[in-house]
Amino acid sequence: MAEQDEPQNNNQQAQRPDTVSALERGIAVLRCFDEQHRQLTPTELARLTGIPRPTVTRLATTLVTLGFMTQEPGGERFMLGPGVVSLARVFLSGLDVRAVARPRMQALAEAVGGAVYLAVPDGLDMVLIEACRPRSTMLTARLDVGSRAPMANSALGRAYLYALPAPEREALIESLRLARGSDWPSLEGGLRRALDEAARLGYCSSAGEFHREINSVSVPLIGPNGEVMALNCGGPAFVFTEPVLRDSVAPGLIELARVLAADIGGSVPPPRS
Repeated sequence: MAEQDEPQNNNQQAQRPDTVSALERGIAVLRCFDEQHRQLTPTELARLTGIPRPTVTRLATTLVTLGFMTQEPGGERFMLGPGVVSLARVFLSGLDVRAVARPRMQALAEAVGGAVYLAVPDGLDMVLIEACRPRSTMLTARLDVGSRAPMANSALGRAYLYALPAPEREALIESLRLARGSDWPSLEGGLRRALDEAARLGYCSSAGEFHREINSVSVPLIGPNGEVMALNCGGPAFVFTEPVLRDSVAPGLIELARVLAADIGGSVPPPRS
């Protein structure tokens, strides 16, 4: 029997008969958690997902039973559970590119004194699957495996978008526009400039647009099966100035992408102009 508090979800299911709406909503609950939202109440989950509070509470309770979430003793806040770690380990262990990339990423991090990341898309974000930092300095962004970067204003996301076929890229940009709402006018200009930059130079940049006072550049990397990833390198803006990124970091990152592509049987999208 259809639930009385979920007419909008039933409509979605009717439009997409090949999906299971209850599973979609459960995954939506899990996606609410990130570095800034480690503990969430049912009310907060309902606000973030748009799912009615009674339904989101049932979904969260089911996820607790399955081990994917936990609930604070005597309280109402939910957290991610150990079940997600097991799935993440299986996923990461299957990414052979990490093992190939890690030593080369670490070498670049040491050479330029900045953090080097490898990321894959997840919804409208990029998720880090490998992170290397120079041992000689603490002046790097403290992102790690599993951290997320917004696609619209991070260099990683912009490099990923650049590598997509034009129709797919524009469809995803439209999804970003709808998702970011009133923030979109302040984001679109930087995104379009970065895509033009990639077409001319082969890399995208982000100057303080994702993390304040952090500048970085990214290069797309296409795997042997056509999967699109992105490599990133950068650090504090007062060290990684525009000339440093252009003259020192970007050439090293592009060369890293080319070497990795050769190692894994992939490719690097060339500049288009």
